[in-house]
Amino acid sequence: MPSISNKGIQMPESPIRKLVPFAEDAQKKGKNIYYLNIGQPDIKTPQVALDAIKSTTIETLAYSRSEGAESYRIKIADYYKRNSIVVSHNDIIVTTGGSEALLFAFGSIMDEGDEIIIPEPFYANYNGFSTASGVNVVPVISKIEDNFALPPIEEFEKLITSKTKAILICNPGNPTGYLYSKEEIKQLADIVKKHDLFLIADEVYREFVYDGVEHYSILQEPGLEEHAIVIDSVSKRYSMCGARIGYLVSKNKDFIKTALKFAQARLSPPTLAQIASEAALDTPQSYFDDVKEEYVKRRNTLIEALEKIEGVKVATPSGAFYCIAELPVKNSDNFAKWLLESFDYNNDTVMVAPAAGFYSTPGVGLNQIRIAYVLNSESLKIAVKILEEALKVYKD
Repeated sequence: MPSISNKGIQMPESPIRKLVPFAEDAQKKGKNIYYLNIGQPDIKTPQVALDAIKSTTIETLAYSRSEGAESYRIKIADYYKRNSIVVSHNDIIVTTGGSEALLFAFGSIMDEGDEIIIPEPFYANYNGFSTASGVNVVPVISKIEDNFALPPIEEFEKLITSKTKAILICNPGNPTGYLYSKEEIKQLADIVKKHDLFLIADEVYREFVYDGVEHYSILQEPGLEEHAIVIDSVSKRYSMCGARIGYLVSKNKDFIKTALKFAQARLSPPTLAQIASEAALDTPQSYFDDVKEEYVKRRNTLIEALEKIEGVKVATPSGAFYCIAELPVKNSDNFAKWLLESFDYNNDTVMVAPAAGFYSTPGVGLNQIRIAYVLNSESLKIAVKILEEALKVYKD
């Protein structure tokens, strides 16, 4: 019988999606599920993007340029300029989602067996992208007690070897919601310049920062021109997850030239989705102001409710729309399955993402979950109440 590759066997399951069969079975039993597991916003997509698709006069849906339509990349560069980030459209490659941008970045700067340092917990698919690229993740653990702030820079220094090619951060963070300060970015800038490494920043949640704090991009940091690679996406910014449009941004010409070869190998990003995404750049600021206000309300509702549950510890996010909660359970994977298989409260239950899948260090995060506060405040109150009642009766 033909055999599966070792790489395929080692490819991790998504902690966000692997419980879907359990959720489907629960629905078949008539249960109503509050989905806290996935960052799919219920916010409406900007009308300007939807109208652009409806009004298109395209008769042949052709390939676009491998690096993305020039008109779109020019408008992306204008968007960055409005956010105090100066780049040219030639510094941008449009990709099929931020996921492809990360894969292109990994392929362009690392060979089989090379290493990338990532503060954990981190977006679970970084593990998958690393496995697919033959790259080894070297984790540096951030702690819930510190609100998942950047670990001491000395901890990064200890991990750097001849195989280290990059440091990767998500800012603001998925799954923690932590927003790195300008001072923390400068610390990372110093270390990558000292050791001649790349600094990759996944900045897809740039718009979602709270409490009067501003986002500071690695592309704003002087002296990082040859080191900085930004991963970006329309998915969360415009509530357009299904468009599958992202982009790579870097002033390093050799990197962009190399990444373009990967882009050419997959031909082009989706043409129709680029039309919608280009139009989305005309979304008025009022849209983002309203969305941010809504997420602050949801965050506050969620955190306040979680903090009232005995035995639960939660970090307060200052960006994105996720938080990590530590539960009084031994294994949140088992707890998450039990919630779907065996528990309901007034015929309702919740679906959460076990947090161990957001770590690469074995045995870490076993009693944690990630919660996406993408439901309205009333739904979040009900969902937390369900969690509270579940914890009262759950037995490890």
